[in-house]
Amino acid sequence: MTAPDSVATIRAYIADIAGRYYGRPATEQEIDAALAEEPDDELVPPKGAFLLARARADGAVAGCVAVLMVADTTAEIRRVWVAPRARKGGLGGLLIRTAECAALDMGAMSVRLDTRRDLVEAKRLYARHGYEEIAPFNDSPYADHWFGKPLRPLPALRERSL
Repeated sequence: MTAPDSVATIRAYIADIAGRYYGRPATEQEIDAALAEEPDDELVPPKGAFLLARARADGAVAGCVAVLMVADTTAEIRRVWVAPRARKGGLGGLLIRTAECAALDMGAMSVRLDTRRDLVEAKRLYARHGYEEIAPFNDSPYADHWFGKPLRPLPALRERSL
């Protein structure tokens, strides 16, 4: 993942969540360290995807989500983020649904994700979209809650006569 908008968005995402974690703005060095600790090299087809949401008004990046196939039929959703200026408008739910569709397209039958305890709005978002707490699936020092959900393919659209 090297596109300038993608790189800038990941840095903004890490700055936001690291700043919340530290209780102060994250430094550039802390952002670089987080990127080195959790690189996004795998978030490319056919095994992964990194998706950007853009504002209709000006085309500016408003959020992101990533999907990575971690087993034959299991995908992990990562990097769910809505820019502060775009929050409270339903974009988080749209990003989750988009990630689920991408996971289905990659062959996933279930998805999982993790989050920290201080990201309470993320926990609410996942619960609203049918995610249930599951056993830990990683040992990330930044994960306090793990969620999973089976995926159901969307029914094919059928032609209708009017």
